[in-house]
Amino acid sequence: MDRDATEDQRALLDVSVRFMEETCPPAVVRDAERRNPEFTATYRSQAAELGWFSMLVPEALGGASLSGNGVLDAALIAYLRGGRLQPGAFVGTNVVADAIARAGSARLQAEVLPALVAGEASAAWALSATTAGSPAAGVDARADGAGGLVLSGAKTAVLDIEPGGWLLVTASSPDGPVQAVVAADAPGVGVVALESLDLSRRFAEVRLDAVAVAADAVLGDAASTAALVDHQLAVAATLVAAECVGAMAAEFAMTLQYAKDRIAFGRPIGSFQAIKHVLADTSLAVEMSKAITLAAARTLGSEDGHGPSAASMAKALVGDSAIDLAQNCFQVFGGIGYTWEHDQHLYLRRLTTDAGLFGDAAWHREHLCQLSGI
Repeated sequence: MDRDATEDQRALLDVSVRFMEETCPPAVVRDAERRNPEFTATYRSQAAELGWFSMLVPEALGGASLSGNGVLDAALIAYLRGGRLQPGAFVGTNVVADAIARAGSARLQAEVLPALVAGEASAAWALSATTAGSPAAGVDARADGAGGLVLSGAKTAVLDIEPGGWLLVTASSPDGPVQAVVAADAPGVGVVALESLDLSRRFAEVRLDAVAVAADAVLGDAASTAALVDHQLAVAATLVAAECVGAMAAEFAMTLQYAKDRIAFGRPIGSFQAIKHVLADTSLAVEMSKAITLAAARTLGSEDGHGPSAASMAKALVGDSAIDLAQNCFQVFGGIGYTWEHDQHLYLRRLTTDAGLFGDAAWHREHLCQLSGI
């Protein structure tokens, strides 16, 4: 996916690979130590020094993009992260930073945004990440009479909430969707950890009990919020698709090597026609997924008006392809792929989870029809 990267992008990608392999190799991904708050904070701070959280933020607000297309730059990093099953609030922090840069108050842009860019804090988008309906569902907002909001309700399967972080809550109101930035440890906010299929990520349910939000913590207005939410969803879907494609490519490379190394009946199993067909179909799925995700990132980052549609196309195709790839690779590995010690199940877990994050394939096809007016 990064074969057409510029010299500057290539330099960032190379140093990012070294950082991930030294800081969070597969042994650490498997280790509960990666959930330690000290490890999380150190990892995030070092990632921020590489510019991981500044790509969608304009230079005037302290951000930077290597290519002029921040979504593309972030998608290339996401691709590398997915291939190495990296933890951390990469997608959420970038989505929230982008939203604050676009529609945040002067206080949010002066206090919260710099902390996100510098890696001093992380952020999560509090919508139901596996939503099958409206991103605003689950939390109701009412006006407090002073321009602020009172939020009540719950969001489930919120991705990677880290200690001391921020939440961007998307809620429903009589005037349509509204959004507000809330501290994850604010009064009335409860974060309940959830067990998940994906062992490399953290999911939680966010419960809000009459949480008071000041006027300067509200993003946008009634006229602009719906469009902003669509953009956020497109960015999240594109970055998750890029991480998914990275995991697909790594999983396929591991499977292909095994097919060359595993000997049965005196020859590599990859030489048998049935295995060849599976590998050929799987290779095609990987390349198609790379192409459509790269196109979505370029289109969304160029803001030509087709970004949300391109993002939904990519998320739908990649979601379906990831599930098929994971099952095909399991067939090639056979019994060894079912063992806890083998990395195969870690990729199966990540790919299956990615397929449903921020809308599954069916949801995005329906969303694409809505965007097209069909």
